[in-house]
Amino acid sequence: MLAKAFKACWLTSGYWQKYSRPCIGRLRVLNFTQTFLALFLMAFLISGCTMVGPDYVKPTAPEAKEWLAYEDPKIKSVEADFSQWWTVFNNPVLNRLVETAYQQNLTLQTAGVRILEARAQLGIAIGFQYPQTQQATGDAAAQRLSRNAPNSAGIERFSYVYDVGFDAAWELDFWGKFRRAVQSEVANLEASIANYDDILVTLTSEVARTYVALRTSEERLAVARQNVEIQKRSLQIAEVRFKAGAVTELDVTQARALLRSTEATIPGFETDIRQAKNGLAILLGKLPGEIDDMLGGAGVIPEVPAEVTVGIPAELMRRRPDIRFAERQLAAQSALIGVAKADLFPHFSLFGSIGYTTSSSTGSRSNNAGLSEMFDSQSFNYSAGPSINWDLFNYGRITNRVRVEDARFQQLAVDYENTVLRAAQEVEDAMIGFLRSQDAVVFLADGVKASKRSVDLSLIQYREGLVDYQRVLDTQRFLSDQQDLLVSTAGSVAFSLVGMYKSLGGGWELREGKDIVPEEIKSEMRDRTNWGKLLAPEQLETEPSEEVRSVFNRPNW
Repeated sequence: MLAKAFKACWLTSGYWQKYSRPCIGRLRVLNFTQTFLALFLMAFLISGCTMVGPDYVKPTAPEAKEWLAYEDPKIKSVEADFSQWWTVFNNPVLNRLVETAYQQNLTLQTAGVRILEARAQLGIAIGFQYPQTQQATGDAAAQRLSRNAPNSAGIERFSYVYDVGFDAAWELDFWGKFRRAVQSEVANLEASIANYDDILVTLTSEVARTYVALRTSEERLAVARQNVEIQKRSLQIAEVRFKAGAVTELDVTQARALLRSTEATIPGFETDIRQAKNGLAILLGKLPGEIDDMLGGAGVIPEVPAEVTVGIPAELMRRRPDIRFAERQLAAQSALIGVAKADLFPHFSLFGSIGYTTSSSTGSRSNNAGLSEMFDSQSFNYSAGPSINWDLFNYGRITNRVRVEDARFQQLAVDYENTVLRAAQEVEDAMIGFLRSQDAVVFLADGVKASKRSVDLSLIQYREGLVDYQRVLDTQRFLSDQQDLLVSTAGSVAFSLVGMYKSLGGGWELREGKDIVPEEIKSEMRDRTNWGKLLAPEQLETEPSEEVRSVFNRPNW
């Protein structure tokens, strides 16, 4: 099998015409050692020809042709720019919050440093394409031989030995093991960038969602306070009529109970407001309370546009970072199958050492004589040659390792398809929530208007003695509930729109043309460690992992 692979690879390469034919005649006159070395050199020259393991092919996944709600007039299924989707709310405060979060969020900064880690890991993989063992050696030793050792007559029993040299060993990438490893690490680098983008999408949507939650809680608090004022006036009317003897004390106690129940909701809303502000502060990389001035006073729920552009389903796989992340993980794992499979074949290596060795004895020379002759031509020594290593008796273990890597690849392939399906589900869920919540707001707004009229009429009738207080109680309680439900539903419309833009994968484009790691962090890293040129943004621009097939890549020194 090895001979066939070697022959096929050599005959299909340009080296056959350039080197082999002219050398065939000469090889006949070479001695055995020279012939072996020549063949090994030929193997080295074509070590970039073979790459065992599967070549990665991007998998296909189910893809919808149209959104389910494509006929709704509020939805526009055309190509769109989602790079700054939060601006559709026309809210300057929200715009400023998102920009600040992008610049200062700590989780995002951690993801950026992980990209630098992946870049350094790629440098390690590239380094294995070069001599894997290189070391300078040196030692000095004093040794004493036993007087009673056999054949020791006339031998100096005590001497100093000095040695200095350089050793190297280089496993050739004959089967593409190290190139597959580089492919895997390039894909891991691409996956880390996709993960950064996914965190950025989550960050922008979480800032918008928390901001909507804040404004929703502020509006619910305002509604509760309005109802408290209405119910206070009702309590006053009940107390006046009770003192006049027109009604019993039951009306007063019922009015007071409703008032206290409504007042009890206020601390909960105030808690929600404070917690939403604290959450925003952390998203912006600040302490709680430090963004209160940025938020200003109480506001209203951001207004949604009359119609929303959602793009087409075909754009989803290209735009969503989590889909790209899953696909790049799959590419990285595909290359690892080849890394494992290469161990089934022989390993070809070159080894060598050069150095100087000398010694001095106490009998005939001074102790320093050996040092003075260290670099004398007579002290020079070397050894070099090729080697072959084949794990024949580990075949079962290696084969099962290949199977393990293949099973992991299949798991990631299924995960990738599942990620695509869940992405489509998230868009559809958010889209239907956005549309139907708007319908609910229309109905609730009309209901609140009627409830307000009912409260006014019931108070007039109660004041004139035409109805009992139970009628007033019911209308006010219903008004309070309907108003709170209207505000909550209006907030859910904005929530659904934020969720829809998140599920569409918008927002990661915010980092385009900018560095992924703030300069102050890179400055700290430079002061602590020699990063060479790897902190420069252009160092992240690598050849796509499936195209990495060259014999050597430039080392990251």
